[in-house]
Amino acid sequence: MKSLDNLTKDSITITLKSFFGFEQVLADELSELGYENIEMLNRAVQIKGTWRDVYFLNLHCRCAISILVELASFRLFNEDDLYKKSAQIDWTTIFNSKQTFAIKGAVNSALFKNSHYPFLVVKDAIVDCFRDKDLDRPSIELKTPSVLIDLYIRENVATISLNTSGAPLFQRGYRTETGSAPLNEVVAACLIRQSGWDRKTTFLDPFCGSGTILIEAALLASGIPSSIERQHYTFKNLKNFDVKMWDEIYDAAPRIVRELPCRIFGSDIADEMVLKARRNLRGMSFGRNILISALDYRDIVHQEEEVFIVTNPPYGERLAADIVDLYTGIGDWLKNTMNPSTTWILTSSEDGAKSIGLRPGKKFNIYNGDIPCTFRSYETFSGSLKEFKSKGVQD
Repeated sequence: MKSLDNLTKDSITITLKSFFGFEQVLADELSELGYENIEMLNRAVQIKGTWRDVYFLNLHCRCAISILVELASFRLFNEDDLYKKSAQIDWTTIFNSKQTFAIKGAVNSALFKNSHYPFLVVKDAIVDCFRDKDLDRPSIELKTPSVLIDLYIRENVATISLNTSGAPLFQRGYRTETGSAPLNEVVAACLIRQSGWDRKTTFLDPFCGSGTILIEAALLASGIPSSIERQHYTFKNLKNFDVKMWDEIYDAAPRIVRELPCRIFGSDIADEMVLKARRNLRGMSFGRNILISALDYRDIVHQEEEVFIVTNPPYGERLAADIVDLYTGIGDWLKNTMNPSTTWILTSSEDGAKSIGLRPGKKFNIYNGDIPCTFRSYETFSGSLKEFKSKGVQD
């Protein structure tokens, strides 16, 4: 039988799940962290590694939703094959009968008329494994299981993995206050990396809400892991959990940075959102270095320095706003006030994007939750376009 002991000794297959459209961003982050031979998948990337890598990536990877360790991958010829293959895993080497477990994932296969049925099959195989060894039956707990198992079936290929993260990694642990349309932390981290910000240029979010983009930018610039405040991972509940190894990785991570390598500031027109953003920053060692003001974006005055803007203004799906007027105003502000600047705007409103009145340099199609959006860049500069391009060549 396959056991967790074998996975401890050998190189393991690690799958890092991502949001749609951010696979390359995640792969680039892994390359920056020193990983090679990265395989691109649909909404995921895959590498070979060790359990040390599993611990390290859960803490340090900003752009992954969860970290999976493959237990088995096999072909299916009929429904019975799923039980047979699942039963070949010695589940008693992974967790004990007093712990709870859950099985989640995705099934897209003509072999199964009911997409929920495969999860019940794997559940039966797990329970029978304990019963056959005269052990108590472990219980199912869907909300907060001790152990989370991922089942992925596409046509006639099934993969069973351990979800070593448990709750999604966008649950960082630092955000205590949110607004009515909060931006997912992993999405914010991915947007910042996708924008190409150099982590040195002054950074601005003029529609900062509860401050997620600003906080993720500061964590990236400082080198502090985004999940440094998070304590709960399901790998801690596995029988092979190496406390010493985890403590070494966690203790080696930077967590206190008093000064940032660049200026980071933001604003929001709503006083209550500014208060929430400031509260979210209270626990950060660099919190006092990020200035957040209760200002309309049009009241932000350029300070002669180059500014890099990443923002998620209202776009009508969740927040009421006069979209055309708002985005027309943003375009006028960028052209007339924010020179020079590079601006990246996340929006689901095509009418809003057209109203900006600037031609985007780059455009990516992504999802913010279940809302299809675009992420577009705009360059503004003083003088003529010819002078701007000439300066870029000289620099």
